[in-house]
Amino acid sequence: MITADRLKTVQEYYFSKKLREVRGLMADGKPIINMGIGSPDLAPSKDVIQVVQEALSHDNAHQYQSYQGLPELREAIASFYKEKFGVDANPFNEILPLMGSKEGIMHISMAFLNSGDEVLIPNPGYPTYTSVTKLVGGEPKYYDLEAENGWFPDLAELKKQDLSKVKLMWTCYPHMPTGAIATKEQLKELVDFALENNILLVNDNPYSFVLNAEPISMLSIDGAKETALELNSLSKTFNMAGWRVGMVLGSEAHINAILKVKSNMDSGMFYGIQKGAIAALQSGKEWFNALDELYTSRRKLMFQLVDKLNCTYDENAVGMFVWAKLPAGIASAEQFVNEILYDKNIFIAPGTIFGSNGEGYIRFSLCVTEEKIKEAISRF
Repeated sequence: MITADRLKTVQEYYFSKKLREVRGLMADGKPIINMGIGSPDLAPSKDVIQVVQEALSHDNAHQYQSYQGLPELREAIASFYKEKFGVDANPFNEILPLMGSKEGIMHISMAFLNSGDEVLIPNPGYPTYTSVTKLVGGEPKYYDLEAENGWFPDLAELKKQDLSKVKLMWTCYPHMPTGAIATKEQLKELVDFALENNILLVNDNPYSFVLNAEPISMLSIDGAKETALELNSLSKTFNMAGWRVGMVLGSEAHINAILKVKSNMDSGMFYGIQKGAIAALQSGKEWFNALDELYTSRRKLMFQLVDKLNCTYDENAVGMFVWAKLPAGIASAEQFVNEILYDKNIFIAPGTIFGSNGEGYIRFSLCVTEEKIKEAISRF
């Protein structure tokens, strides 16, 4: 059977392939320490788990659920965005729960892109923006992010380009993989840019509550709902990566367009998970303080490991990664990472998987216990 032509536009996700290799080494008895993946190694709160357990005995818990999620889940998301970001969102028609924000990238692309439409994609940035764009027939148009500009796009340079075919622009602040943040003034520049050029701006915002003292939402900017959507997720903030709970917020018209796609692709999120998500969104300050305390401790140790490799980094970056610049003279990040994998049994992500501007950088995940980080340090 001949596969669809769209499969020729993409490759298997890097981590999908690389983790097979890593698992093979572990099966051979290698003591691999995996610092490549941003999958929290911690559990959700006990309250969240208890709520899910209790939900299993509720009436209708095991039936199909609404495509729009439980009304109380949308209300919890609205309350969360109001409390944490100062954003007003109507839970009835401006919020759509997702089975992880990653599916939202596909749903948004399918809802708004026609074949040949161009999409502005950050370099470096999340590889899924590119692969999904190609799968739906769009054309990636990369914009440079560089350390010298704080990993923020040069909008003046972008305005000089032909943007007539650009339909959508992906941003991610706090930025993955670099951990850079954008100020409200910079987000306002992005919103104005999108409005001027009739571009749908989508901010992917799952890292706001990890080592970040001042969380900001794109939707807090005046006029943003006219031209912007925001994705968010419970994966990093509440240690619920495997639960697949995300959300997209925006105007009623934009959300309805996404719902048309989503309602034809799944049959609703499991009831118990929705109830657990509600409990998580209602977590108090002590949850966020404990999370930051733990990641702060891990990051201090990780900086020691990065120092061992003679790399440099931004101590003020946020999120659950350390983005490190390799020493001068190292030609290939992937070769450097492979040498460490096979020599020291430590897996680190090469910056090149996030785009050509990731060459010369490597990324360490903080989803590793302090004991494992200390062990990694000892191997050097």
